[in-house]
This record gives sequence, C-alpha cells and structure tokens, in this order.
Amino acid sequence: MMIDSKMTVAGINALNNVQGTKRTSQTQKSSFGSDSISVSAEAKEMAEIYYMKQVAAETPDVRADRIAEVKAKLQDPNYFNSERIASAADRIMESFGL
Repeated sequence: MMIDSKMTVAGINALNNVQGTKRTSQTQKSSFGSDSISVSAEAKEMAEIYYMKQVAAETPDVRADRIAEVKAKLQDPNYFNSERIASAADRIMESFGL
C-alpha cells in the first residue's frame, strides 16, 4: 500500500466521499411524539423504603454525643434528686400502662 502526497491510498482518493456530501444549516424536528413515563405508587413506596434502608445502614447504632451527655449528667451529684427520680418512676409506670 502506497500513500502519496495527494492523500490517496492504493489509488483511491480519501476525500472523494466527503466532497460530495451536503450540509444543512437547519435542524429537522422529529415527527415522533414526546416520551413519557409513569411510576406506580408501589414503585415509589419501594424506592422510599430502599432509601430509608440505606440511611439506616449508614447511621451509627450508637450516638456518641448523647452518651457523653448522659455520662456528664450522671457524674453530677446534684442530678439525682427526688423530683427527677419521681419523674422517671412516673414515666416507667406510664410505659407499662399503670
């Protein structure tokens, strides 16, 4: 195969195919209708559940900031007073329905 200065490859001018084409300055609009999709309520619900599972998986089980806050409160000798103990007891009784 021989390539000479006129851009021919094996006797065929490479620009012959390009020179005969015409270019248009306007774009043609498609005659097809527009596309649309619809998502069912079930699919939306499943997507929401999937998102919640991802958030739950990425959220740590232990909140270190809350643990540090509770530890600091427990170290305070004035934290446990009769009013706080009575309030806690009332909430425990409420949770049991008593």
